[in-house]
Parts: sequence; C-alpha cells; structure tokens
Amino acid sequence: MYRHHVRKQSFGWPDLLMLSLIAGLIYGLVGLFTHWAGSTSTTTQIDLSPRALPKYAFFSMMRAVGAYMLSLGFSLVYGYTAAKLKRSERILIPLLDILQSVPVFGFLPSLVLGLAAIFPNSNFGVELACIFMIFTSQAWNMTFSFYSSVRSVPQDLGEVGKLVGLSWFKRIRYIELPFSAIGLAWNSLMSMAGGWFFLTVCESFKLGNREYRLPGIGAYMAEAIERDDSRSMFYGILAMSLIIIIVDFLFWRPVMAWVRKFQMEEIPSDVAELPFVTTLLRDSFILRFFRVSLRRKERHVVAQNKMMVAPDEAPRFQRFQKIAEAFQHLKKSRLWNPAFFEKMGIIFTIVVTLWMGTRIWELVRVLQLGDWVRIWLHLGLTALRVFGAVLLGSLWTIPVAIYVGKSAKLTRIFQPIIQVVASFPAPMIYPLIIGLLLRFGIGIEIGASILMMAGVQWYVFFNVMAGAMSITRDLRDTMTMIGTGSTSLWKKLYLPAVFPALITGLITAAGGAWNASIVAEYVFYKGNLQTATGIGALISQYTVEANYPMLAACLIVMVFTVVGLNQTLWRWLAEMSESRFRFER
Repeated sequence: MYRHHVRKQSFGWPDLLMLSLIAGLIYGLVGLFTHWAGSTSTTTQIDLSPRALPKYAFFSMMRAVGAYMLSLGFSLVYGYTAAKLKRSERILIPLLDILQSVPVFGFLPSLVLGLAAIFPNSNFGVELACIFMIFTSQAWNMTFSFYSSVRSVPQDLGEVGKLVGLSWFKRIRYIELPFSAIGLAWNSLMSMAGGWFFLTVCESFKLGNREYRLPGIGAYMAEAIERDDSRSMFYGILAMSLIIIIVDFLFWRPVMAWVRKFQMEEIPSDVAELPFVTTLLRDSFILRFFRVSLRRKERHVVAQNKMMVAPDEAPRFQRFQKIAEAFQHLKKSRLWNPAFFEKMGIIFTIVVTLWMGTRIWELVRVLQLGDWVRIWLHLGLTALRVFGAVLLGSLWTIPVAIYVGKSAKLTRIFQPIIQVVASFPAPMIYPLIIGLLLRFGIGIEIGASILMMAGVQWYVFFNVMAGAMSITRDLRDTMTMIGTGSTSLWKKLYLPAVFPALITGLITAAGGAWNASIVAEYVFYKGNLQTATGIGALISQYTVEANYPMLAACLIVMVFTVVGLNQTLWRWLAEMSESRFRFER
C-alpha cells in the first residue's frame, strides 16, 4: 500500500517552498495579465537573450494550462452528453470526428481575425486565439477517451448504483468518473504533449501580410530557427525541457499516482509509492490548517441546517445536487421532449449541411480543375507519409511498450522518463533532425515522414503500454505454469491482449500525423524554407499567403479523407479488435 510519512506539526520548509511557488505564480500572472491588457502589437520583438526565457516559458506554460482546462471541461460535458443521450450521440460523435480532422491552421484565420476584431485595442483577442488553437490540438483526444470510458462502464457497476439509489450526480462522482479516471489521465498527458507540439505554430505565425508573434518560448524558438542562431536554439530546448520536467514533477506524477487507486485490481507494493510532491503537500502545516478549518466550518453548517447527509459532503456538493434535481425535474416535465430535440438536431444538421454544400459549390465555381487535381495529388503523397510515419513508429514502440508495461518495476523506472521525452515538442528540434538527414543524403520529401514520426509515435507507445499494464499477473502466471514459452506467450497473450489498445493508438497516431504534416512538410532550416510535396505544405503556404479559397479547398479535402478513413479502415479494425481480442471483465 501507499507509504505514509510522519506529518510535521509546525511550520516548516514545505510551507516555505509552497509559499514561494505561490508568490512566483502571482508575480508571473500579474506580468501575463499586464501583457494581455496592453495595446495590440502584431510585431512583438522577441528577445533571444537567456534572461527573457523565464518570462517566455511562464507565458507559454500558462497558455497551455488554460487550453488544457478548457479541454478538460469540454471533454467532460461533451463526452458525457454523447455517451448518455443516444439521440444526441448520432450528431455529436460524427461532428467530433470532423473537428479532430481539421488541422490547427484550419481554425487559425477565423479565430485570429474574429477575436482581434472583438478586442481591437488589446492583446487579449490574439492571446485567446492562441489558447483556442492549442485547445484544438488537445480536446478531441480527451473527449473520445472520456466518451469511450463512460460507454464501457461495466453493467454490474451501473446496476449496483441503481440498487443503492444513487442520484444522477452521485453516479457520475462515484462510478463513471472513477472508472474513466485512468484513461482520461493518460490521454490528458498525451493531449498536453500535443499542445506543446504546436506551440511554435500557435505563438508565431503569418496571416497574409501580417505577422503575429506572442511572447513565449514557441515564438523564441521560431525566431532562433529563423535567424539560425544555434546558441539560442540550445537555450530554448533547455528551457522547454525544464518546463516539461517541472510540470511532470509538480502535476503529472501526483495525478498518475492518484488515479492508481481507481484500478480494478490490487496495486503491487513496488509501484504504490506516493510521489514527492504529494508527500510534501501532506506535510504542509498551512494546508493541514486550512483543511481542518474547512471541515469544522462544514460541520457547523450541517449542524445548523440539520441536514441528514454526510457532514463532509453536504456543503460541497449541495449546489451540484440542486442542479441534478432540476435536471431530473426537467426530464419529468412536459418541456422535456426527446423527439422534439431529435427533430431540432436533424434540422440543424440539414441546415449546416446545406450551408457547407453552398460553400463547397462556390469553391468549385471559383477554383480551376487543375487546382483540385493538384490538391488531391498532394493529399496522396501526404497520406503515404502518414502511413509511413505510423509504421516506422510502430516498429519499435509496440515491442518496447509491451516489455515495459508488463513489468511493474520497469514501468516505475521508465514511465516518468518516457513522459518527459514524449511531451517535448518535436518541431523545436526539426532543424537538428533535418541537418542530420541531409548529412546522410535524405531529403525533406522522405524526411518529412521521420519528422512526423518524432511526434506521433508516442500515441502508439502509451496506448500499448496501458494495454500491457492491464494484463493481470494471475493470467501471466497461469500461462507460464502450463508451460507456455516466451515466444508463444507473446503470440498468444501479449499481442492479442494489447491489440485493442494498439488500434486506438494507431488511430490517434494517424490523426496526429495528418495534423503534424502542416509543420513537418513546411520547415525552416538555416534561414531557408524546406518544403515537401504534400497537402500539409499547401495548407501552411496558403495560410501565409492568406489565400482563403485554396486553404478552404485543402481543408475540405483533408477532412473528407480523414473522416472517410476513420469510418472505413479504422472503424473496421476497431470493431474487429472489440469482437475478437477484447478480454471480458
């Protein structure tokens, strides 16, 4: 079980460290809000001195955290609605499939121009646009994870909840959220890495004749790459590595340790240790003082109101319970008419489809046949790179992830290291990779697949490792006792057991590769633009040129292709994995 430490009874160094962190956070937030409220400036000068890196790193981290909080809230609401309301599911899931197929640059023009027009006298609009662009690289993966987890809650748990009379909110709190916690935590980690991946794109970009740069480590790296300043690139990579290590140390390790308590089997003693930050918070005199004071206040409120509920729960969840009761009352009233909402959803879908059809017809009339042929040819080359990147990444991630995931000791050792490496944004080291590839005579046409693989291979790795971790020790021991050799063990147990998780990883990796094409096929190296023939390079080029008709045409073709692959190839593989290789609980 968890290792408990002796709690201190007085003010000590954990409190000093916590107060220092809070003071630094407040100081940084004041600087960030001052910048947001400042006058609009699209040509922010990026200081490449190392002194500017702490401020830039903090600004970038706050944008990523803000985008993650939006993504988490969106995932919980959208995923739960899609999983519980069957009529809404028919619209919400295809819509989510379309949204995740649109690359970051697909949202860029409308977000930047729209928000800049709403906030013309401050940097607030451009900052919001940056956060929303990072949001588009994080939210969809988390939403699909939560939706799938809620749908796959074992029927036994649901029946127990009904038998004990759990309300709508308590079923979410005690059954569905705990059951989804592990998958949501892992996918949150991968989504956060996806946000870091597009940091250089979101903080420094061109739109027509206007260049937008926000003070941040992504813009710092983009400036260093453009100037071919190796020293500044080294400082930027070092600062980004420190950010990822700090975030992993302060946040992800405690989160991953916390979600272990929701596993369906007993946690091995060799991996069930609390991280340092968790023990630090447990030893904090200030936090313990506030916890005790809050509990006393809650008990006092309960005693005054004479509420027949648990003392620690009533004040905290009273508001949510009222919302749940109002929702239940609405469902019983005449205002709640599922057929009406279904018809409204159908009408909305028809209106959106007709509107999209008219826009596509206008593009068909404006563009030449040669333009469409060019887009489809570039799409085919990018598709080859996407599948090449996924295949190359799978060759090493599958065996290594299984080997690490099936061993609790190796998981404890390598998981934090892999989390940090996977979170590092690959575009920041693209110039280094391109230089290495050119030295071996590999051009950007082939090298773009390697650049894609640098970022998307971790989707396969984490999903396969999670699948390997779900193989119980009893099952492995049973296979070993009946004389199964190591080769047969891999063929008959490990590979079939991780196959559903592998398909999920391949789907997310392929989606990530399509999005990564916009930066992997359009790279600056030593001040020169290196472009590969592909639709990702076309999207980047037309965004810079503000050629909106061609940009819209490229996005439409990419969305139709990605959605078509999801509904055919990937859906067939997912259904096969569920029917043939799923272990029943």
